[in-house]
Amino acid sequence: MKNKRNLFKRPLLLASMLLLTLGAFAQRDRDDRFEAHERFFRIGAKAGVNINKIQGQSYRSGFNYNYLLGAFMQFNFSRTFGLQPEFNFVQSSSQFANSTTDIYDDLFLNGSQKKAKLDYLKVPLLLNINLGPSRRVKLQLGPQYGNVLSQTIDSLKSNGNIFKTADWAGVGGLWIQLPFINIGARYEVGLSNLNAIDQREKWKSQAITVFAGFTF
Repeated sequence: MKNKRNLFKRPLLLASMLLLTLGAFAQRDRDDRFEAHERFFRIGAKAGVNINKIQGQSYRSGFNYNYLLGAFMQFNFSRTFGLQPEFNFVQSSSQFANSTTDIYDDLFLNGSQKKAKLDYLKVPLLLNINLGPSRRVKLQLGPQYGNVLSQTIDSLKSNGNIFKTADWAGVGGLWIQLPFINIGARYEVGLSNLNAIDQREKWKSQAITVFAGFTF
């Protein structure tokens, strides 16, 4: 009787193992087909955190936390390379150092309340380099142009702007592209001098962005 049961158990065990193996190969085949036939053109949207600061003698050290909203396009030329232009609305902030020796104290009422809010339209053009056999992890590198849409500075004595409206930057980061969801992080280094007052100091932007979104 036991021998008969063992005869039934062995084929069932073999059949179960075969089904599991076939299922794994089928799932892998579906993933490979998805990655091999990724569409040439895709669009999407994202939102996240902009962790920024302005570097300069007159500014406080440390980063400020703000937000970003953006839309992008992907042009997937091959399994290795692609281009990704974006349009991002980004808010940045900064604060002058609280020092009596600050050479720009005469710009502000009572030498205090020196916080600034900057609203940017940033347009990066990024090269996507797929890492490994999968298209899901991309190294991103490229230039970025930023245009200041508005700037609000506390206690400024005049109505003039103290920041230049154009800001060129270099961008590098990682992008994880799942079938529908995208997540990523980038580091931005400002290349332009933002000081619109004089040439006594150079002010340059710096930012880390962390974001998530959807790709269609």
